[in-house]
Amino acid sequence: MPLKHVCIAFILFGMWSCSEAVIEDEDTAPIVETVSYNPDIKAVVDNFCINCHSASAASGGLNLSTYDLVRNSTENGNLILRINDVNNPMPQSGLMPLADRELFDKWVEDGFPENDDE
Repeated sequence: MPLKHVCIAFILFGMWSCSEAVIEDEDTAPIVETVSYNPDIKAVVDNFCINCHSASAASGGLNLSTYDLVRNSTENGNLILRINDVNNPMPQSGLMPLADRELFDKWVEDGFPENDDE
């Protein structure tokens, strides 16, 4: 078999044998403490969301600058879906770390407390 055919066969085999890379999230320990907006959720929002979703720059009309606005978007909007959406993530630069996304889930489970003392 000519070298040209071997190279083509090798390239085609490589293309067919490739699969989509899956990036697995880091393992995290279950969150056992109550998660509250101050300081847990607010810190994540300030770090990943507020640059695009604040009162002065509410991208897509979504303002996440207060407890009530974040809670409403989590409870009645699609915030949880978007922060977990691999194909259309928020932030747009890519999924935030799993530990931060799990804080939102625990906050929902805990009933959306605003402060640690609730």
